[in-house]
Amino acid sequence: MKLVFKNQLLVFALLLGCSGSAFAELGDYGFWRTLRNLIVPPAADNPVTPAQREGLFPLLANPSGFNDGFSPAKYYTWQTVQLSAETGAVCGNGSPYKFFVNRVPSTSNTIVYLEGGGACWDYESCSGQSGIRGARNPDGIPDNYMDLTNPGASLVSPFVVRLNPLTSVKTQGWNMVYIPYCTGDVYSGDKVAVYEDPAGQAEPLVWHHNGLRNTRAVVSWLKDNLQRPKQMLTTGCSAGGLGSLTNYYPLRRDMAPNRGYLINDSGPAFSAPVNGDPNVYPSVLLQNFIRIAWGLDGASGPLAYLKSGLPLLNLNDLGSLYAALSAQLPDDRMGHTHFWQDLNYSSYSYERFYPEIENAPDQATKEALLHERWYQDTNRLKNTLSNLDNFGYFLPWFRDVNESHCTTIIEFANSDIQEANLELDDFVDNVLEGSGAVMQASEQDQQIDYNKPFNLLYSLLDGLL
Repeated sequence: MKLVFKNQLLVFALLLGCSGSAFAELGDYGFWRTLRNLIVPPAADNPVTPAQREGLFPLLANPSGFNDGFSPAKYYTWQTVQLSAETGAVCGNGSPYKFFVNRVPSTSNTIVYLEGGGACWDYESCSGQSGIRGARNPDGIPDNYMDLTNPGASLVSPFVVRLNPLTSVKTQGWNMVYIPYCTGDVYSGDKVAVYEDPAGQAEPLVWHHNGLRNTRAVVSWLKDNLQRPKQMLTTGCSAGGLGSLTNYYPLRRDMAPNRGYLINDSGPAFSAPVNGDPNVYPSVLLQNFIRIAWGLDGASGPLAYLKSGLPLLNLNDLGSLYAALSAQLPDDRMGHTHFWQDLNYSSYSYERFYPEIENAPDQATKEALLHERWYQDTNRLKNTLSNLDNFGYFLPWFRDVNESHCTTIIEFANSDIQEANLELDDFVDNVLEGSGAVMQASEQDQQIDYNKPFNLLYSLLDGLL
């Protein structure tokens, strides 16, 4: 039985690798190269240089002899890759950081997917206490994280599910890198915090907001162990969407693909000048708070590091990141997507910072206040992106799953703009395969999405997300 399965896998791999020159694209290998890769996996051809192992947020390697768990010839399966503390990588609770690779022999093209999962900045939210919106994986990352027993990761998005019966996207045939989330800082922090238990019943929580160093360690490993991708998509939803945005420039610079793509799903960095009026810039209270909580500022902090490669980034306004990326990477195709009715990211953004929202007399009032600020921030972001040819947007109204949060999870269906006859697939294809200005579309009809029939799948999955 094992021999039969291996033979079937070999045939499947060959078919993927030799669909014919008419269908091959940049980064794909031909028949004979694919066959050779099955026997002799392609080695790294863009390893970390000595200079990249120095300086601010360097690319550090596992020490010699460290067993990271990776087998180069193991294809079409998720492999757990562990990083040592010497790389600078660690989960929030201090446990070892791990990520996951699913390799194919037929292409160098690669998707880097950053997992979503909230945010944290105090004892309650970082410890995983119930009753408050916190961050994913407060207890670290298990080795079997990508098993089907954990569908919240293994089946999260069509981007990283090879055989998805509901949605087809070309990254399903690419190498896949899944970066899990366990630091509560949207992959952007660099601070060890000590959070006291407000109830005084537990020891203080020592928490590593270590997101940026974790992603740098992943990049180091990828460069030292895999081939340079000819095409690379960086994406993720929620915290992973914002993490894909903040990490895109250094990731793209160091991986050096011929073509780079970014799709930020539901992780907006709204414009909020440090001294801005909250009535005008609703996200300023959150952003000013996390600047301190996650150690973002300072001459050697994450924002200064990011600005070193993005001269147009205004350190006093995180919303300037879009224009800075657009100007620095004029040949890349980038896009942002989220729902107008998102109640998840909006709750993180405003609820704990506006007493009138936190103490609203009922849920309807709370949601109305959240939407009011979300619309204000979203309209400003839409106007910003409207001036950027290579950074598009796709803003549908509502989908009845996961608090109308994350357009690219589960399936792409129902993340549509019906009045324009546009599906999310159209936007994704435009980013990955289009030419000219990237698509920009926003739904205005505020009722049509609510008229869709009941979706049993969404109802069942809501309990898992």
